[in-house]
Amino acid sequence: MSLEEAVSTISNLQEEAEKLNEEAKKLQQENTYLKEELTQLKRLMFGKKNERFIPSDNSQASLFEQAVEVTPESEQQTITYTKDKQSGKKQPVRLALPAHLTREEQVIEPEDKQEDVIKIGESVTEILEYTPGKVYVKRYVRPKYVQSHPDPAKDQQVVVAPLPSFPIPSGNAGPGLLAHLMISKYVDHLPFYRQVQMFKREGVKLPESTISGWFKAVCKLLEPLYHEIHKQVLASGYINADETPIPVQSSNKPEATHTGYHWFYHSPEVKLVVIDYQKSRSAQGPHDFLEKYKGVLQTDGYAGYEQFAQKEGIILLGCMAHARRYFEKALDNDRERAQHALSEIQKLYAIERLAREEDLTSDQLTELRHKEALPTLQELKQWMEGQYGQVAPKSSIGKALAYSLKLWSRLIRYTENGAWYIDNNLVENSIRPVALGRKNYLFAGSHDAAQWAAMMYSFLGSCKLNGAEPFQWLKSTLEIIQDIKVNQMHTLLPNFQQNSKTINS
Repeated sequence: MSLEEAVSTISNLQEEAEKLNEEAKKLQQENTYLKEELTQLKRLMFGKKNERFIPSDNSQASLFEQAVEVTPESEQQTITYTKDKQSGKKQPVRLALPAHLTREEQVIEPEDKQEDVIKIGESVTEILEYTPGKVYVKRYVRPKYVQSHPDPAKDQQVVVAPLPSFPIPSGNAGPGLLAHLMISKYVDHLPFYRQVQMFKREGVKLPESTISGWFKAVCKLLEPLYHEIHKQVLASGYINADETPIPVQSSNKPEATHTGYHWFYHSPEVKLVVIDYQKSRSAQGPHDFLEKYKGVLQTDGYAGYEQFAQKEGIILLGCMAHARRYFEKALDNDRERAQHALSEIQKLYAIERLAREEDLTSDQLTELRHKEALPTLQELKQWMEGQYGQVAPKSSIGKALAYSLKLWSRLIRYTENGAWYIDNNLVENSIRPVALGRKNYLFAGSHDAAQWAAMMYSFLGSCKLNGAEPFQWLKSTLEIIQDIKVNQMHTLLPNFQQNSKTINS
């Protein structure tokens, strides 16, 4: 073999070796990616849902790869103990029962009590009891009277009192029963068919079709109030937005369900949340809803919100909780980098927690963020930029870094105003009842039913934001909404009623 042939052969072998190395790298990245996908699937099926991050203590040896999860103090059950004088051991103390509960007293006299005994005191024991919900018939009796007319030539007049306004004029369901049905489904997550079975045990037969008809009538009655929430949220200057899927039965898919979406719009300023149902996750949904909105809009990194980045009059904020979630998911992929990012983000939340504990004003919080949060954010960004080129882009840690760097200007914008939040958790709290509910009733029966569900979740989510008891609010609303004028509809909303109570107190 000549020298030229040998050189050519070596060159060809080097090219093939380089190609094999590139293919090996691609296969290695693909293998890493598939392992991460498998880990995420296992986590969804069997893993914990809690995103709480606890940094590992490097100063202590650990037998396990992952840190032990510690229950937050706020979630731990509080038990009071007292020391027994004789045994010296601590004994649990039974907490006092709520004073506002009705007391039903039963006096138990001793069987061998003599007639000449003198009462020197009494021993009182209280236990917590329960009576199942009471279903009863309320009768409205209206006496009829004949009123004589001064002119004998004219007919006598029959006088009878008018009926009060009922939520369903042609139905026989009272506001308390209707409120109970709605709260049981959308707060306690009991589908109507389960409620039918519960009523049946009480000897009351209520067909599911009848309850569905009542539900439809209630939603139509409450539509003006839903539009009022819609109007007040859009009139505010700060909105948190997010979305969640909901399976919907559709005639277009007789053997499957259609995936619709509930879009959540929460206003921290007026303490109201409005939910809009759309048949898809298309950007057209928020475009139509927020078409005339001017103010601050806080969202995650979903591409459907990008249309507002250049829209005049709208300021986009990012959500630090979503960024943190990406790093939390990357712990199994690159624990060292993910843990560093989570530790730095944890410092930012410690600042927010301190502000809440000290009840800082908006201006004070802005000053605190500039002093404490901005330096941490600047260091975190520099670290992310330095690490991004060293990781595989499709890996979990690569996706986490890419997500944060892409939205960085929005993620740090919360530091400009103490009235803005670091994340979107307030609106995510409103999503949780929907997620719990669909696990129980599985799907909405139609697109209309999905929109009616959005309406009910809007009312009940707003009750939660304002600390209003949902059953009492809905019952009292159904009792009077027929007689309320449209320009007074806002007086029925939970935020108005809670503000009125605060002013009166």
